[in-house]
Order: sequence, then C-alpha cells, then structure tokens
Amino acid sequence: MYFVYIIKSQKFGKYYTGMTSNINRRIREHNSGINKSTKNKGPWFLVYKEEFLTKKEAWQREKQIKSYKSGQAFKNLFKNGRVAYSPKANPPRAEWSNLKNIGRVA
Repeated sequence: MYFVYIIKSQKFGKYYTGMTSNINRRIREHNSGINKSTKNKGPWFLVYKEEFLTKKEAWQREKQIKSYKSGQAFKNLFKNGRVAYSPKANPPRAEWSNLKNIGRVA
C-alpha cells in the first residue's frame, strides 16, 4: 500500500505533498527535521491522504497534485472539510477529524 499525502505547517501555514509506504513514519520524519524541504518549518500535521495499491499510481497522483500549484484544484481536495479521494484510489479509511491529528507534535 502506498500513500500520497499533504501535510501542513502549523507554524507557517504552508503545504507539502509527498508519497510514502508508511505515512506515520514519514510524518515523524518531517517533524524531526530529517527532510530538507520541511526542516525548521514544522510542526507538520496531516490534512489529506489517498491510498494506492502500486507505487507507480501513487507517484503519478503525487505529480498531478503538485501540478495544481495551490490553485483551485488543490483547494478542492479539502472541499467540505473532509478527505477527498481520487477515483483510482481506495476510499479513505478514517474520517477527517481522525486524520488531521496524525503526526502532530505536541
């Protein structure tokens, strides 16, 4: 299982889009400063995720989301305060309220 995810910086309000096979580990890495792109910009928390069966599908979706460049299509991902998902992806397994706190640093 692979995930495309979007995290948001609590400190700056900026977003980061990525792909991983272990979403909890990856968010911990972002919050610990291992990732150069997100270092010193956290804490980060999960605001969106999609699940894919293959790495290739996840990579293609990550590229698509990154091409949105924070435009309307990007904003539509968060429509109605719920986790949206791609028709190719499996439906989310948890409600929005459960996802937004995953990986948050206290």
